[in-house]
Amino acid sequence: MRNQLTENEQWILDFIRKNPYISQQELAQKLGLSRPTIANLISGLMKKGHILGRAYILNETQPVICIGGANVDRKFHIKDKVQLGTSNPSYVTQTAGGVARNIAENLGRLGLPVSLLTACGADKEWSIIEEASALYMNLETVNQFPEKSTGSYTAVLDENGELVIALADMDIYDAITPDLLLKYEAILSRSKCIVADLNCPKDTIQFLCHFSKNHHLPLVIVPVSSPKMRRLPCDLHGVTWLITNRDETETYFQSEIKNEEDWKQAVENWLSIGVANVIITNGKKGSMIGNKEEGIFYVPAVETSHIVDVTGAGDAFSAAVIYSWLEGKSFIDIAKAGSINASKTLQSPYTVRQDLSATQLQKDLEELS
Repeated sequence: MRNQLTENEQWILDFIRKNPYISQQELAQKLGLSRPTIANLISGLMKKGHILGRAYILNETQPVICIGGANVDRKFHIKDKVQLGTSNPSYVTQTAGGVARNIAENLGRLGLPVSLLTACGADKEWSIIEEASALYMNLETVNQFPEKSTGSYTAVLDENGELVIALADMDIYDAITPDLLLKYEAILSRSKCIVADLNCPKDTIQFLCHFSKNHHLPLVIVPVSSPKMRRLPCDLHGVTWLITNRDETETYFQSEIKNEEDWKQAVENWLSIGVANVIITNGKKGSMIGNKEEGIFYVPAVETSHIVDVTGAGDAFSAAVIYSWLEGKSFIDIAKAGSINASKTLQSPYTVRQDLSATQLQKDLEELS
């Protein structure tokens, strides 16, 4: 429940609603107050959850809040056949990445209001991420820790763009604790949806499960890798969506998926421990999607003839699933949207494809019909 507003606070909200780009000096002139007083009032409105940040995004916009990784992605592209134990001729590219950040950019490009809640260092790497991200998401909920390094992900790709090995420095995300999230309780409680990746510590994921259930908020969990599946709680009640892949699912349940029957059973296993909706991807073989009410469905993958870079394809899939679900699409259409966005991202040299928009995604889906 929101704190009661003073008369001046209500006036400020009214002016911002009419003009989200109004300056503090203009507000000071309209209300006959000093600019520092206006700054304090706006700070109070942010703490109460009425304003989400700079550009004065009001809480009625109900943002999707993405919690987790925001890294610098470095990719070493090997020019010829990979040779282990020796030097390989290659070239390097560098972009902003991280599962939560990539999903946030995809959703921002699709037209949704998005906030990124993460931890970073006060370093050049964060400047790179900030510059690449600011246009597509609100960064007011980013927490800077000057003594730590911003997360980084280094991938080595073969001549076909397939991943050979990846190295991840993600220690900074241990700072995304339940206590940190409680600082943003007002903003989280007004969100349209919370998306969390497993860069977050296990107790933070557990906190989000309880928080989402208590506040009747949709919670989407997107695992980062098989080793991080240990961060999932045993009880997943409160999780609205789990978007995972075969390897991650096999790791969690310690059970191999050998055929379609095993695949379907894996979906049922997730549903049995509290997840409301599940989708398990399996590369070129497609995806299996289901819930207890509508059943379980297999959806083929979109054939991709030319792969430029695999980095970011899984995040593109997750973002399109989240977007389509929020748009009220059917299960089959949700899975198809994920597949086509992943396919188009595989064909792009960018971690988040540059031509993505709601209109373009719809055109891509129509091409499948």
